[in-house]
Amino acid sequence: MGTVQVYSAAEMERMMKLQDVLLKAMAKKINWLEAAEIIGVTDRTMRRWRERMQEHGYSGLGDRRKGKVSFRRVPLATVEEVLRLYREVYFDLNVRHFHEKLGEKHGIDLSYTWVQQALQGAGLVAKGRKRGKHRQRRLRRPLTGMLLHIDGSKHRWLRQDRWHDLIVILDDATSEIYYAQLVAEESTRTVMAGIWEVIENKGVFCAMYSDRGSHFFVTPKAEEKVDKHRLTQVGRAMKELGVQMIPAYSPQARGRSERSFGTWQGRLPQELRLAGITDLEGANRFLRERYIAEFNRKFSVPAAEKGTAFRRCSRTDLQWIFTVQTKRIVAKDNTVTIGERIWQIGKSRFRNTLAGCTVTIHEHLDGTVSIRYGPHTVGRFEADGKPIGAVSRQERAA
Repeated sequence: MGTVQVYSAAEMERMMKLQDVLLKAMAKKINWLEAAEIIGVTDRTMRRWRERMQEHGYSGLGDRRKGKVSFRRVPLATVEEVLRLYREVYFDLNVRHFHEKLGEKHGIDLSYTWVQQALQGAGLVAKGRKRGKHRQRRLRRPLTGMLLHIDGSKHRWLRQDRWHDLIVILDDATSEIYYAQLVAEESTRTVMAGIWEVIENKGVFCAMYSDRGSHFFVTPKAEEKVDKHRLTQVGRAMKELGVQMIPAYSPQARGRSERSFGTWQGRLPQELRLAGITDLEGANRFLRERYIAEFNRKFSVPAAEKGTAFRRCSRTDLQWIFTVQTKRIVAKDNTVTIGERIWQIGKSRFRNTLAGCTVTIHEHLDGTVSIRYGPHTVGRFEADGKPIGAVSRQERAA
C-alpha cells in the first residue's frame, strides 16, 4: 500500500488558496496572468502549477519536497469540462441538481463533495450559510392519507418578470407529490381544484395541513388563533367530506412543505429553461406528463407502515361540494344578485315563483353558475350570465 500524504495546516491553507485561484482561472472568471499576480508568482511558475494539476490533480499543488502525490486525482481536462458545463449550460442549477446532471447526461462520475468544492472554489456558487439553531423534526405520519400538506409558493417559475404561484399537495408520510400546478394566483378556486383532483385520484384523506391563508381559515385578528367555527369555502367543503383542517402558526411548523418548495425553486425553473418552456400551459403539461413523476422518484420515501388511510369517496356530488356557495333571498322579480351580477330565475314546475325564498348560488370552478332551491336546480348560467338551456328533471332532483 502506498503511503498516505499528510499536510500541515499551513500547507493545506496554501494549497486551498492556490486551488481557488486556479479554479477561477479555469472558470474564465480571471485570466492566467491575473491568477499569477494574485498568488504572487511568475508566469513560468503559474504554467508549471497548471501542468502539475493536469498531471496530478489538486495533490500536485502540494510541496514537491514532501512525500508522494495522491493517486486520487482528477484530470485537468475533466475539471475544465465540469466548470464549462456549469458556466455555459447549468449556471442556474444548485450543486446537488448539477451533480445529478453530470452523471445522468454527461457520464462524469465525481463525488458530490468534489463538485461542490470545485464550484465554490471557482466562485461559480456561493458557500452555504451557517445552519440556524437546532430544531426537533416532527415525525412523519405512519400511513399515506393520514395528513396531506397543501401550500403555494410565489416565484418567477418561468424566468420572466411575471410571478406565478405553484400549488403543491404532498403526503406527510412519504413526501410524494399528488398535485402540482402553476396558476396566476393562489385562490379558493385554484386550491379547490387541486384538492378535488387528489380526492378523485387517491380518495378522501384524514387531515389537511396548511397555512392560515384567507381561503383556508378565518383569522379574526392578525397573528392570533383561527376561528374554527367560521368556515371558509374550502373549510366548508372539507367539513362536508369529513376532512380535518389543521392550521400552521409558523413557517417552521410547515417545515416539510417549506423544504419541498426550496427544492422546487432550485430545480423547476432550470428544468423548464432546459426544456425550452416559457408559457403557463406548457409548464403545467410538463409537470403532469413528466416532472411530478421524476420529482417523486428522487425525493419520496417509503411510509413507515404498510397500508393506506385513504378511503374511497362515496359522495357523487363533488361537483357541488367544490363550488363557491352563497345564499341569497330571491327578489320579487325572481332575480338574485351578487355584487353587480344578476341572474333571472325562470318558472319551475313545482312552484310559480320563488320570490322571498332562500336559494344557494353555486359558482363552479369552470366559471358556470348554478342556483339551487333545496335539492332542486332552478337555474344554470354561463360565466357571462347567459342561461344554459332548460334545466332537466334529473338536474332538478340532483
